[in-house]
Amino acid sequence: QALFNLLIPDHAADAFSPPRLSEPGLWDRLLEQLLGGLSHWDAEHFLFIAEHGYLYEHNCAFFPLYPLSLRAVAEGALWPLQRLLRLRSRLLLSAVLLNSLFSVLAAAALYKLGCVVLQCRRVAFLAAVLFSVSPANVFMAAAYSESMFAFLAFSAMWQLEKGQSWLSGLLFSLASGVRANGLINAGFFLYSHGKCFVLQLQVGSGSVRKLPLLWKQLLSVASSAVLTCAGIFLPFALFQYYAYVRFCSPGTGLEQTVPKPLLQLAQDKGYRLVAVNGVKPPWCSQRFPVVYSYIQDAYWNVGFLRYFELRQIPNFLLALPVALLGSWAAWTYVIANPRHCLTLGLERRKSEEGKPSAGFCCPAVFVYVVHATVLLVFGFFCMHVQVLTRFLGSSSPVLYWFSAHLLQEYEPLLRSEGTDDQTVAPRSEKSLLGKSAGSCGRGTSENPIMRLLTNCRLITPLSKCILGFFLSYWLLGLILHCNFLPWT
Repeated sequence: QALFNLLIPDHAADAFSPPRLSEPGLWDRLLEQLLGGLSHWDAEHFLFIAEHGYLYEHNCAFFPLYPLSLRAVAEGALWPLQRLLRLRSRLLLSAVLLNSLFSVLAAAALYKLGCVVLQCRRVAFLAAVLFSVSPANVFMAAAYSESMFAFLAFSAMWQLEKGQSWLSGLLFSLASGVRANGLINAGFFLYSHGKCFVLQLQVGSGSVRKLPLLWKQLLSVASSAVLTCAGIFLPFALFQYYAYVRFCSPGTGLEQTVPKPLLQLAQDKGYRLVAVNGVKPPWCSQRFPVVYSYIQDAYWNVGFLRYFELRQIPNFLLALPVALLGSWAAWTYVIANPRHCLTLGLERRKSEEGKPSAGFCCPAVFVYVVHATVLLVFGFFCMHVQVLTRFLGSSSPVLYWFSAHLLQEYEPLLRSEGTDDQTVAPRSEKSLLGKSAGSCGRGTSENPIMRLLTNCRLITPLSKCILGFFLSYWLLGLILHCNFLPWT
């Protein structure tokens, strides 16, 4: 990013770019030359919030946990550098350090989650490697909240699969304090509790004497699910209340303490500060005053089919690879498990012969495919479609699992050569599941990535497409983002 930031001049985008209030020093300019490409677009909002707080109304679209973490690291761990670097430079350095750490932890959490859900260490490992070179990592390296969210979300999913409901709920709750789509993760809890209860009903004999026990179990499951979901929604609700108090209360003279360059920026761009002279924003008078939905609508025109315009075709082309990959993953899973999908995975079957017990097409992946599909449909039709890559890449493990599944099943260089200790599908289903016998066994101890690197000329076209998508698309995103180009 330092190279592209040096060689390619920045595009003059009409994006949030607040003025610098202090003159940069020598070390500030050097840091800006090295890492300045990682501070564009939404990163400007996060760095501004960490430095000045929620000064402008549209800053409230960005949740507080990540900028609070940046400020804590800048004022704590990087405190010895305060004589060399101004606060904003320390915040940018904090973002790079924190996101590097969270990206590594997110990859480790994804690997652990894959081992539990897929029951296949090789596919889980490949998925973690693909995550590490994902196109979304452009944003996980920049001063964005994606890396923190991915770490919290994947860790919460892993703990839930292990049966650690309360720890999982805490991590999901923290994730909803990082990004708004963390609220959708409540569905994992609802599905997990509902599935356990339904399967218990199918085991029971249906005796009338057991009805009080069933009601007690239903009450216990419902109360646990409600409490956990309430904990996940709590950070969002508290932040909306904070925004209401800050922007809907009578003017407190805060505008007098705001530096003049920031006040001038608000006047030039039409940014709304706190309520002045009793004039409140329109969303304050709504029955449920939610600033987040108002900002998405008023400032960025986010809504159903609003982005479907001819001039947005380049952005749709940027999102097309991820959209196709996500759709392909969902279709592959539905075709492999039609009955399981129709019954929502709530049917206890006496026989699972012919069905994969491990790998991408196993029953445990169902809820993750539903989650990824919901995010894909919502992002494609209701959001700025160019964010779909980082939106899915930081929220769902399905893209990485499915890509690893394709590599494992159709790349001869990655097939296990040892004996398998997993139950595999019959050969008649190889058209859907591929060579499952080589997917989930221990196989050889050779690192699969090293095997690909040392035999690159023998890689199949499908594998080249998958690897090329991750690597070339990552490079494209790096050039576009770090040079402030429009189609990001």
